[in-house]
Amino acid sequence: MWPDRRVQDLFGIELPILQAPMAGSVGSEMAIAVSEAGGLGSLPCAMLNPEQMRNELGIIRQRTSRPINLNFFCHQSPHADPAREDAWKQRLANYYVELGLDPQAPVPAGARAPFDGTMCDLVEEFAPEVASFHFGLPESALLERVRATGAKIISSATTVDEARWLESQGCDAIIAQGYEAGGHRGMFLTEDISTQAGTIALVPQVVDAVRVPVIAAGGIGDARGIVAALVLGASAVQIGTAYLFCPEAKVSPLHRDALKRAKDNDTVLTNVFTGRPARGIVNRIVREVGPMSELAPLFPLASAAVTPLRTKAETVGSGDFSPLWSGQAAALGRDVAAGELTHQLGINALAILSRLASSIGSPST
Repeated sequence: MWPDRRVQDLFGIELPILQAPMAGSVGSEMAIAVSEAGGLGSLPCAMLNPEQMRNELGIIRQRTSRPINLNFFCHQSPHADPAREDAWKQRLANYYVELGLDPQAPVPAGARAPFDGTMCDLVEEFAPEVASFHFGLPESALLERVRATGAKIISSATTVDEARWLESQGCDAIIAQGYEAGGHRGMFLTEDISTQAGTIALVPQVVDAVRVPVIAAGGIGDARGIVAALVLGASAVQIGTAYLFCPEAKVSPLHRDALKRAKDNDTVLTNVFTGRPARGIVNRIVREVGPMSELAPLFPLASAAVTPLRTKAETVGSGDFSPLWSGQAAALGRDVAAGELTHQLGINALAILSRLASSIGSPST
């Protein structure tokens, strides 16, 4: 009864539902639960070192034989810019003093690494059914190595131009990431967030522009959103924020509480945490330093100076300096296990589709 089974057939899954990777908030436990429930579970690898990645993949392969998606960032590592990094630290210096930290102390390096040869070695070893990328695609030599494993390759597009480019590079499906989506924007051919389109406008235009199946993402938090995306021409959906409410999500109590209280107008795109636009719940640092700061070093270097503030504030129960990633539909979230959420989303979406089909097929009165 699904209107377009191309993604399900392509990935070998039962439901047209992908769990968004969400680096730092998702591990093997959630990926396994979603895949076992018939969706496509995803393991974000951008914040894992090779040993951690191997451990997580080992757990996944031990506990499920269902298809799995490995997700990677493929940004260009920026050159060090000491002057900009010093200016960023000076902008945050008063917060350091307030929290009893030394503004001159060394800060940790950014934790998000781009896809490289070592990560590609692990892809070849574990042969995931799907490999997904954010911020475009890796260099062609690495991409061909991934393709040779048999993995289906997908990536995020935030514009029609990006979708066309991804198709030209051989992507098997494209994620159309609307403006409403939580976390980092996947934009890579533009830096202008003011012209980014919402899901309901972006999806049908991407569907019309490419031949490969399209996966809708952004603001989809329940079965109604799934059906709306399918009606717009998407073959499947990618859901993120709704999974952050699940017990398997690796989010702090502060983040979980903020999600439960979030309203439709509580999120904003900000670069103060990493240097790249990402949607999260507004907190103190976003209000006072951002949401978009010209001082923030390039991704992922901005995170270095913010991390000590986050760590210290969280020890005293404050989320003032924490990245509280969330999409615009957090208010639709509910506390339920990831497998059950996936199952219910599928059942409820099919029920709506059935009612729509019945109403269309009924004679007018």
